[in-house]
Amino acid sequence: MMLLTDKATLRARMRTDRLAYAAVAPPIIPPAAFLDRLRPLGILASYTAMTGEADPALLAQAALRAGYRVALPHVTTRAAAMRFLAWQPGDPLVDGPFGLRQPAADAPDLLPDIILTPLLAFDSRLNRLGQGAGFYDRAFAALPTVLRIGVAWSIQRTEAVPVDPWDVPLHGVIDEYGWNNPEPSR
Repeated sequence: MMLLTDKATLRARMRTDRLAYAAVAPPIIPPAAFLDRLRPLGILASYTAMTGEADPALLAQAALRAGYRVALPHVTTRAAAMRFLAWQPGDPLVDGPFGLRQPAADAPDLLPDIILTPLLAFDSRLNRLGQGAGFYDRAFAALPTVLRIGVAWSIQRTEAVPVDPWDVPLHGVIDEYGWNNPEPSR
């Protein structure tokens, strides 16, 4: 496995790899380790998958069946904080910046208990490489007690993700094989 220490280079490689795999990838099925974390009456922040991203739809459906409310990210500008707005199947989505599909700005704000996050790459310590705008890292820093779960395919796992001081690791990653726990520090 090649070790890339430059985020831009790793992002470019992973975008290409992820897009190629997405065409043949199996769905992300809710593993028992995820279902066991769904306590009644919680709030799950999910996302609408963009081209090439692992789709969290089955995870969100499982949360809805467990009595959760679902929120989706809402973004306005790169500098503004991401909000999590109420959404349920059948609610309309509007076009947002960066190609996002999101709830309208007047949907109610929700405070999530669990955040599902897309990513480009992750490593065994559950460091996450995102698109580079910092929306999720800022949300994670503002909500330190929220369970942070990446949604990806196994081909997105890399030896090590370059980490900056503001990067916030995940608590777990769900891929097509199930739940990924962090490896202990060596």
